[in-house]
Amino acid sequence: MMKHWRRSSFCISVAVAAFAASSAFAQGVDTARIDSGGQNDWLTYHGSYQSYHYSPLAQINTSNVNNLSVAWIHIPGRSTRGLQSMPLVADGVLYYTGSYSRVFALNGATGEVIWSYFPELDEALVARQTHSPYNRGVAIGEGKVYVGTVDGRLIALDMKTGKVMWDTKLIDSQKLTVGFTGAPLYAKGTVIIGAQGGEWPGRGPIFAVDAATGKKKWEFLTVAGTDDAMKTWGNDSWRTGGGGGWMPGTYESDTNTVLWGTANPAPLYDWSGADYKTQGARPGDNLYTSSVIGLDLDTGKLKFYHQELPHDTWDFDSAVGEFVMLDRDGQKYIVHPNKSGYIFVYDHNLGLKNVWRITQNSNFVKNIDPKTGELVGRRDFTAGKVDEPLCPHISGGVSWNSGSYNPKTGLYYKLGQEWCMTLTVMKTTPIVTPQAQLNIGADFKIAPPPGGQIYGHLDARDPITGAKKWEVRFPEPPLASVLSTGGNLVFVPDSRGTVHAYDAESGTELWNHSDGTGHQGGIISYAVNGKQYIAVVAGFGGMASDDYAPTFGGVYKSMPRDDGALIVYSLK
Repeated sequence: MMKHWRRSSFCISVAVAAFAASSAFAQGVDTARIDSGGQNDWLTYHGSYQSYHYSPLAQINTSNVNNLSVAWIHIPGRSTRGLQSMPLVADGVLYYTGSYSRVFALNGATGEVIWSYFPELDEALVARQTHSPYNRGVAIGEGKVYVGTVDGRLIALDMKTGKVMWDTKLIDSQKLTVGFTGAPLYAKGTVIIGAQGGEWPGRGPIFAVDAATGKKKWEFLTVAGTDDAMKTWGNDSWRTGGGGGWMPGTYESDTNTVLWGTANPAPLYDWSGADYKTQGARPGDNLYTSSVIGLDLDTGKLKFYHQELPHDTWDFDSAVGEFVMLDRDGQKYIVHPNKSGYIFVYDHNLGLKNVWRITQNSNFVKNIDPKTGELVGRRDFTAGKVDEPLCPHISGGVSWNSGSYNPKTGLYYKLGQEWCMTLTVMKTTPIVTPQAQLNIGADFKIAPPPGGQIYGHLDARDPITGAKKWEVRFPEPPLASVLSTGGNLVFVPDSRGTVHAYDAESGTELWNHSDGTGHQGGIISYAVNGKQYIAVVAGFGGMASDDYAPTFGGVYKSMPRDDGALIVYSLK
């Protein structure tokens, strides 16, 4: 039987609700409160440090979900490339971001704007950035809201007023054209955030900043960040960079450890072929890219790591920020998805316990050994056109969107993406100095799996063994996150713009509603004054969804790329 991963030093802070009709503010959001998850709140990216992406609320359940309707809508404005944010909620106030790192604090019951903050950004720099200008969310703690910007800053705002408390420049984005798109993580007086991207000549830094002052505490380089790692980049190729930890990881309080995932090395596609250890643009395993790492929260010192894909030459990186912490029969497990479609299961110190696959179409390797993690029968490319399509597509067998673990059912609900791509690898000159360009090294185009069609699926599986209980298919891969609840429900916002609710035990669809545009962001549940709400962001456009109109046609041809909304549901 699986149980919630409880810490021995666990303590519960009592939160005093202070919700009023037009103003309500979080009281004492600290590490212990985030650790507990909270019945009515959503205090960090995945709900709590356990990364369940689950709400215990059960007012909305299988017997009444068909009465769900729109309670209110908020339009953030200037939603260039749609919305990808994960909302947070504390004591009746909902916090979320729009494009350009705009931050909003809203009355969670009515949608009334309490405050908003629009940072002044370097617009010329933003326009040059490939991944701009979306933002995936905030962190909260110590009376502040923390947000990263695409021009390399981390900003703290007063939770009550939106007033800037500090504004810290962490990256010279003029040189690297890299900033922050992912949400930060708050833990024990520290805010941690990772740089975006794996295709630039930066060294993928992860930063820790003092939550009170904004002063940088430490910086860990995911590219050749230790003497041992430097040896895994032949010919000083560490200068080509990559490795950005672009999605938030999590925190384990018992060991004071930050867990984080890192992106692929640059150039993304290498022409070394099977001789990647000694030849090509970046000879060697390229530590600590495409890895999961454990860092000491106070010092940033590396405690342990596992490189899921040594010498990643497929862009199936490990920056997915999902670290699902479980306890089965007294054994602690950490479940971490990789973009390749393989799910890695670790023990407390990132010792490998199992590897299983959620996707059907995967041919970059023949298999990953579940005991050793060895990549069996890997495909390494030389320059030129690759004969057989590479599976999965560059957007991943799973993407950065979150799955959900329900401790009541013991099941892990995760989206799989069945798509491939044609590929032509180019022998480019490695970029070894910072400059405003991507370092990809290939041309590619989305393609169907050999002998099949592109599709997506929601699986309900045992998170440790991967045993599947049920599956629901979608005509195109969904790109948004998944939510499960104590009401025995699983919510999936799909790419066509429909939110679906399924029975968590059987996968039977019980309700759906159209939001009018595609989803590629977050979904959460929370309660205000005893009433449960479901909040989802809608708005399409970005690195993955830009391919949908030319590939699938249909509704995607008319789907806008520069708008978005936060839609909140409740029972009638």
